[in-house]
Amino acid sequence: MKTLLIATTITLLTYGTSSALACSSCGCTAKAASTCTAGQQAKLTDIVHTAQHAGQFNTLLAALEAADLADALRGPGPFTVFAPTDKAFAALPEGTVESLLKPENKAKLQAILKYHVVAGKVMSSDLIKYSNAKTLHGNKVQLTLRVNNARVTKPDIKTTNGVIHVLDSVILPDNAKPITGHATKKAPARTDKTIVQTAIDAGKFKTLVTAIQAADLAEALSGKGPFTVFAPTDAAFAKLPAGTVESLVKPENKAKLQAILKYHVIPAKLGSNDIVTAHTVKTLSGKPIYPSLMVDNAALQTKNIYCRNGVIHVIDTVILPKETS
Repeated sequence: MKTLLIATTITLLTYGTSSALACSSCGCTAKAASTCTAGQQAKLTDIVHTAQHAGQFNTLLAALEAADLADALRGPGPFTVFAPTDKAFAALPEGTVESLLKPENKAKLQAILKYHVVAGKVMSSDLIKYSNAKTLHGNKVQLTLRVNNARVTKPDIKTTNGVIHVLDSVILPDNAKPITGHATKKAPARTDKTIVQTAIDAGKFKTLVTAIQAADLAEALSGKGPFTVFAPTDAAFAKLPAGTVESLVKPENKAKLQAILKYHVIPAKLGSNDIVTAHTVKTLSGKPIYPSLMVDNAALQTKNIYCRNGVIHVIDTVILPKETS
């Protein structure tokens, strides 16, 4: 890691003192040879200079320079960059970044970086229709963009030649897989089973079904609907603190259990294509990224399990309304 910090520092010192990259080029108040801050920035700049202003993309900037891609991202574009933070790069296995920065690995580094870039300006609203949705609980659940295994922590940072979306993880083309479930462009298979019957038959929602029955919600979720259920798996419930589920299914905690379960239900039928407008986006590497959905802090695992009275989307974490969490 010391090697990485030294390499990054050297790269950034070279980067910051380049006359072509002097901060005066953006009209900010910082000295020409220093890195300007967002507060000093007087106008929109290109993607590379905007990343400098942010102060959290040092490793990304070093990688772009090592891969000879920085000049391209200063060009007219437009480009959409899904930008991993320094913390995202630090989460990679030890030695990964140091290895990628070596000249002999330039082609591999270029492929990874190009996988984070889409030709054209793609705003978050082009990929996801809603930022929240009202649940049966009454509170709104937050819907945010996810790309492969990474969460978009800050979308739509505008630049003169495109847009930056901040990621909390580095995305790798070899590990990319689309979310399983019904294809959004095909008519869903018809089923006579209700949401509750479907959950029972699936075999991986035993805790959820037990909770629904303990909360006296099985009849409601077997009704006409339509409903959209974000369904935590048994593994998701198992991640809760020890004793949580056992406590919630007690009769005296029925109201609290109902509130939590209702927070997983939207009183409308929302297929994934009603929320996420594009499930595959081609990158400059030639390989696609897969936009998906975060529901609060839960990631979508399986989309579009269609039922007679709605649709189920499988999530990997139990989501809790604020007063419960």
